[in-house]
Amino acid sequence: MMSEPPPVDRAAIAADLERARVALHELVDGASTEQLARRSSGTRWTNEQLLFHMVFGYMVVRRLLILVRVFSRLPDPVGRGFARALNAATPVFHQINYFGSCAAATVFNQRRMGRQCDRVIAKLQRSLTLESETNLRLSMAFPVRWDPFFTETMTLEQVYRYPGKHFDFHRAQLTLG
Repeated sequence: MMSEPPPVDRAAIAADLERARVALHELVDGASTEQLARRSSGTRWTNEQLLFHMVFGYMVVRRLLILVRVFSRLPDPVGRGFARALNAATPVFHQINYFGSCAAATVFNQRRMGRQCDRVIAKLQRSLTLESETNLRLSMAFPVRWDPFFTETMTLEQVYRYPGKHFDFHRAQLTLG
């Protein structure tokens, strides 16, 4: 007889979402205009652009949740083919990701970034609360070349956990101090 997997630790996921939300506010509120305009370490972005990119990671998760729900219901070859196509488009993705964050940081700048982060994390918190255990175990193939924290297959639970890893990785690249 197969035993049921343990329930997903929603409290840990929710706490990580809140941790990043608070950290983002501390980073943005504590930074001067000059610090935000500095280049980050290991990226082509300024600190302000990188901070937006960190918030954008949470924004992307809302769309990824939809994709996992859809592709988990399709035959596996369809999802794997989609992931292969996305992997093939990695160079284009990286360009769009870079220039998109540059442009978006002009709108979601130091004044607006915190509010955007609050909104998107509140929505993720609400959706996490409403997810069934069954849904949290849904999975799909992912384009592993797009992000170092994507794995070949990811569950909805892993997608909820992803943006904290992305946030922490990029936080180490900030040159605010």
